[in-house]
Amino acid sequence: MENQNKKDLSFHVGHRERLRQKFLDGHLADYELLELLLSFAIPRRDVRPLARGLMQKFGGLYPIITAPIEQLTDYPGLGRNTAIFIKSIHKIMLNSYKCDLGKQKIFHNDKNLTNYCILLVGGKPFEEFHILYLGDNYQLLADDLHSRGTIDWAAVYPREILKRALELNAQSVLMLHNHPTPNVTFSEQDIAVTEEVEKLLLPVGIRLHDHYLVTGGIVYSARNMFLLKQINDVTDNF
Repeated sequence: MENQNKKDLSFHVGHRERLRQKFLDGHLADYELLELLLSFAIPRRDVRPLARGLMQKFGGLYPIITAPIEQLTDYPGLGRNTAIFIKSIHKIMLNSYKCDLGKQKIFHNDKNLTNYCILLVGGKPFEEFHILYLGDNYQLLADDLHSRGTIDWAAVYPREILKRALELNAQSVLMLHNHPTPNVTFSEQDIAVTEEVEKLLLPVGIRLHDHYLVTGGIVYSARNMFLLKQINDVTDNF
């Protein structure tokens, strides 16, 4: 038994070293990357079954990282400290994208913007409405949590959006919300409130760039889907 334990330990240590080397070589699969991450949070346990189980339950790295901490701690074998470790990675990624968006025109790197949106509201169990306020160079001035609602509804207050935009001296606004149920597109109410916000902003010279919807790990654009009648395309001058 003692020899077997030594063999198991030797394999365990060797396996993690191989994972680290594969990471340095850029050859890790997603489930292996999660396993490597978990190995730092849970150093004395074989985390391969946990990594594979999480991938199967949540469907990928993004859904795991963006999942509410309560959902993570509900998974057998994943404790509070490990869940906090995972969510800290989420926070670091969010802050990194937000910092980049604050330094340059957000549309110069559309991937950064869409990744930020997915990380911000993807995986949330309830609808959240965020308003991104943009400066004269289309850099991010502020990202405000406008409201948090239910599984299929969140309130929007157009006059509060106008008031905040004027306070920040914003030149344009981007609306963003999520649908917790995957593959559910913009509702008629979503479009109606977007048009209401646009009409309120236009007389004071503030443009509504777009309304983004995150659902099923995908970012949808109301403008690109031709769902808005009067929306201005602010990217024409780039």
